[in-house]
Amino acid sequence: MRMLKLALLGDAAACAGSGLLLALGAGWLAAPLNLPEPLLRGAGLFLIPWAGLVALLGLAAAPRRGAVLAIIALNTLWVLESLGLAIGAFGLAPSPLGQAFVLAQAAVAAAFTLLQVLALPARQVPA
Repeated sequence: MRMLKLALLGDAAACAGSGLLLALGAGWLAAPLNLPEPLLRGAGLFLIPWAGLVALLGLAAAPRRGAVLAIIALNTLWVLESLGLAIGAFGLAPSPLGQAFVLAQAAVAAAFTLLQVLALPARQVPA
């Protein structure tokens, strides 16, 4: 359980940091990343409350399995959409710096998601 809680809290911290960077720095980041400012700001504004939700789950005495599975599913979707964004699948063409930025945050999200999957206790099945 300890590893799961740490994976959730690490995920929350990374989301909060990214969210603040994107929400507050979207105007400065848009040009060098070649990504639209509203997309960056919107992602940041999504990540801030998301970080709070993930942190609450990580601080729970025993995180609920269904909630953790939902976090894992949404993190996986985030990673897949980030990969699509990095390769221009949504009609956007991030700069090389933009691709590196998107891929780096996707890698962090994927790493925390993998840790959450590995740490999720197996469902107890009566013998």
